Amino acid sequence: MQRVAVRSCVLLLLVHLCAPGQAKRVRGRGAQSRRVQQQQPQQQQQAPAYRERVDGAESFPLDFTAVEGNMDNFMVQIKNLAQSLYPCSAQKLDQDMKLNFLKNETVTCNDGSPAGYYLKQSKGSKRWLVFLEGGWYCFSKQTCNSRYETMRRLMSSTKWPPSRTGTGILSPQPEENPHWWNANMVFIPYCSSDVWSGATPKSEQSEYAFMGSLIIREVVNELLTKGLNNAKVLLLAGSSAGGTGVLLNVDHVSEQLNSQGHTGVQVRGLADSGWFLDNKQYKFTDCLDTISCAPTEAIKRGVRYWGALVPENCRQAHVGEEWNCFFGYKVFPTLSSPVFVVQWLFDEAQLTVDNVHLTGQPVHEGQWRYIQSLGQELRSTLRNVPAIFSPACLSHELITRTNWMEIQVKGTSLPRALHCWDRSLQDRHNATHGNHSLLKPRTSPPLRGCHLHLVDSCPWPHCNPTCPTIRDQLTGQEMSVIQFLKHMGFDVQKMAQQQGMDPRKLLGMLNNGS
Repeated sequence: MQRVAVRSCVLLLLVHLCAPGQAKRVRGRGAQSRRVQQQQPQQQQQAPAYRERVDGAESFPLDFTAVEGNMDNFMVQIKNLAQSLYPCSAQKLDQDMKLNFLKNETVTCNDGSPAGYYLKQSKGSKRWLVFLEGGWYCFSKQTCNSRYETMRRLMSSTKWPPSRTGTGILSPQPEENPHWWNANMVFIPYCSSDVWSGATPKSEQSEYAFMGSLIIREVVNELLTKGLNNAKVLLLAGSSAGGTGVLLNVDHVSEQLNSQGHTGVQVRGLADSGWFLDNKQYKFTDCLDTISCAPTEAIKRGVRYWGALVPENCRQAHVGEEWNCFFGYKVFPTLSSPVFVVQWLFDEAQLTVDNVHLTGQPVHEGQWRYIQSLGQELRSTLRNVPAIFSPACLSHELITRTNWMEIQVKGTSLPRALHCWDRSLQDRHNATHGNHSLLKPRTSPPLRGCHLHLVDSCPWPHCNPTCPTIRDQLTGQEMSVIQFLKHMGFDVQKMAQQQGMDPRKLLGMLNNGS
């Protein structure tokens, strides 16, 4: 029994720590032992070059493409195998992220309390995921005072918990997070209220500090002392204001690493629910608070108040009007780093700032037309984004939801699309950088059904049957798609006429979730 346990532990360590090429070499060692002994001296001299080639490639510890037909069973096996590691170690694996305050105490939250980050290291992985939390913003003394009274945890670190459990793409569970579960996980709490753009310390003139951009810079500097210096991939991810923060900072992070000599780290971005439009509001209101103020006016005021930093290429394209760089479709074309965009076509936060409030009452026809128009306008801004996942749903934020695997666009889930994107970027990196060995650069086998530009084409909210569950805001009860659309003032006859369809056929499609 003891021999079997030890053998299981050794097998797990090999699977966990070896790159795919190395694992293949281990499996074939018994069959090739005689040939290895007969190698000529010049062949033996090639071994260091081979190791250099393997180490230089991004490590995907587990390749799921071979088990797509039976993924659930495979996940159970992986979890059981991971649990078998416990007898090999006296210490149980701790899967929570632990709080670290920044050593540089001059970089702070709004109220001057120390900024920080949560970290869970994965020693066998050279992939790092750094997540920026979201949570709106404030753009004046009045709006910031109000925010401090009602949402203090987004302006101060004084009551941050000592640890956090990751969910969605931050989850350490392979069944919830099939392709990033084994990465080094970093969660940076949002406490700067500046969409991660500010570089202004607290002073006698300024009651609050706005240092979001500097917080990211300091976190990256500290992570370089904890293993990031040996990374292959750094994925800067974020949701809502954090998603916009990704667009504003991904090139800054890449330039920061390059300037310090860490040119081997591939920096990528994942912007979730941060692709906002500077469109005309449904109903204009004075800019008195964060929620009702038009996005353009709020950001214009914020840029001045925060001392905001924007990507250099975008700044040069919008000299004197740097506020433009906070809107995805304007900043994205100026970025050098690859970014995957996740955006609901009918984003609740966008509708909120546009003064479309979906309360318990059915919407008016004008609101319904505005909502449909919003989806069309957003869709048009995503036309030239190579890697995009955009479901036709009424929602906000996705990548940290525990059920993020359930949402699909054109039959593809977001984790699947991200895996395809990872592989395509790695193959491109291998092709452009090559390696110094005498062997042919390794490329990953093509994945079946890999699509990166995934945008729903149906024209109304929740026409995608995999959209999140809708609940009536008054009763809390779940609503079917057709109940929701009727609640929204949906006219089956009129919509069928617009689509050139028979009303009964359209009604059947809606009932079936088609």
